[in-house]
Amino acid sequence: MAAARSDVVSVWLDEEPGNYDAQLMSARVAVERALRAHRQGHPYAWEFETRARREALLAARRAPQDPVPWVCLVTLAQTDTRQVRPEHRMEPAERMLPSGPWGLLYEVNQRDPYNREAYHRVLQFLLALDGPRAASLAAVFDLGRWVASQRPMGSPLLLLPAYAQIEQRRRSHIDPLWRQQWAHASTRDYTLDAFHGWFRKTPVGQCSVADLNCLAYALWAGYQYLEAAEVFAAMGPYAAREPWVSVHEGAAGPDPGEALLLRARAESFSYARSHGSRDGPHP
Repeated sequence: MAAARSDVVSVWLDEEPGNYDAQLMSARVAVERALRAHRQGHPYAWEFETRARREALLAARRAPQDPVPWVCLVTLAQTDTRQVRPEHRMEPAERMLPSGPWGLLYEVNQRDPYNREAYHRVLQFLLALDGPRAASLAAVFDLGRWVASQRPMGSPLLLLPAYAQIEQRRRSHIDPLWRQQWAHASTRDYTLDAFHGWFRKTPVGQCSVADLNCLAYALWAGYQYLEAAEVFAAMGPYAAREPWVSVHEGAAGPDPGEALLLRARAESFSYARSHGSRDGPHP
């Protein structure tokens, strides 16, 4: 968040201390600064976290129906890598999942069911855990599959299993058979569910570039070239660095991530031209 690197929000809040939007943005900025301080090992990171938590709670009290303050609290859980706070080690309703900030996620869902950011923040929380409470990659997969199994039609959360798979790729060594993981029936089914249940049901203008790139990669890696070509076409000239920079095969050139993106795009379009598209254009 660019605002976290400036004082523009604090100036806004000083000028309009009663403005809720300014208060909420201040909480957002405080959360981003707390995350940055935590990642950098800042000696006073706990002070940043305390301030961010206070601002988020104040915003939650002022606007009880707004999910964003609760998303902020879910986000802050990433700084508690040893689950010291009780609200960060609650038992989930789904037994296969580890303890975590499930009560906070529940509060988000009460106000905005299947909030994309909240679930991605929980994913990042699981990845951030260390010590004896460190979550396995299997637990990360379980989260993605559990959310996708609820079939939130039209939701980009159908992509959560793909994001979990990408995290495994990012943390593993180069495997010459890595694409077989994406072509495996269960993984391929989740990817196609995201294609038909989210991409095909959502106007392109409402799809984030990050999610489109994730889906395009997952389809291409799973040899679903016709569907991948459709997603690449919807992306147009826009692209994100992720997941390409984290999953490239060490291609030559100054930017191997970009090289993989261009290769995947070219292969998908080439296949689509020679085989034709099975489906109509994306809305």
